[in-house]
Amino acid sequence: MPLAGLVYALLAYGTWGVLPIYWKALAAVPATEVLAHRIVGTVLVSALLLWVLRQQPELRDALRSPRERRALFASGVLIALNWGVFIWAVGAGRILETSLGYYLNPLVNVLLGMLFLRERLTRAQGIAVALAAAGVGAMLVSHGRLPWVALTLASSFGFYGLLHKLTRVRPIAALAIETGALAPVALAFLALGTEPRGGALLSGPALTRTLLICAGPITALPLLWFASAARRLRLSTPLGLALYTVDALQSSRASWSRPSTTH
Repeated sequence: MPLAGLVYALLAYGTWGVLPIYWKALAAVPATEVLAHRIVGTVLVSALLLWVLRQQPELRDALRSPRERRALFASGVLIALNWGVFIWAVGAGRILETSLGYYLNPLVNVLLGMLFLRERLTRAQGIAVALAAAGVGAMLVSHGRLPWVALTLASSFGFYGLLHKLTRVRPIAALAIETGALAPVALAFLALGTEPRGGALLSGPALTRTLLICAGPITALPLLWFASAARRLRLSTPLGLALYTVDALQSSRASWSRPSTTH
């Protein structure tokens, strides 16, 4: 198992584990506006990295390939869907469903890895996956209604990871292409679709403006780490199952912060 891949995976998942706090601080800003800032900011960060690291030739090569363009446009749509649903759910207080989505995601990764990449599990890994599936299944049943937020988050990010396994484009160029395809729509929305014109970036308090400006870097870095991990690790294990370590830490932190109901 490549150590670098595991480190990248833990960096990405660890960052995502604490990001709900960040997006919760932007709950007063419409989810579509935050999503647009994430897209535009990520494009700017990836463009800067391409220039600093002199990877523009790789970007041009990727854009010349219809196969790579289609794959990265699809991954851009998937990650935008994931971001939008996640931001909305956090702002709406549906933290349980978002957590459930990320418990479900490793199982989706395992399934996609087996179906599309012909990855196989060892006996021990199969037992671990079966136990995890039983636990997540119990959580789904106890939820009491169709957890569409969880299902959307898990499936969109699962297919996003699969597309990054299938593309040969390196992470920075891939991120630039997949978010660059969405940037015109995001820019048009920020210019014409916000109320008041310009949105919270121009009219909001200082903290809100700062958080929106930093939305690009805070979004781009874990995605680059994840893409780097996906190039080095199998989709099913350990990339998929590594997420359970972070999920367990999140659940523990949530239980510590939950108000006590005893007297």
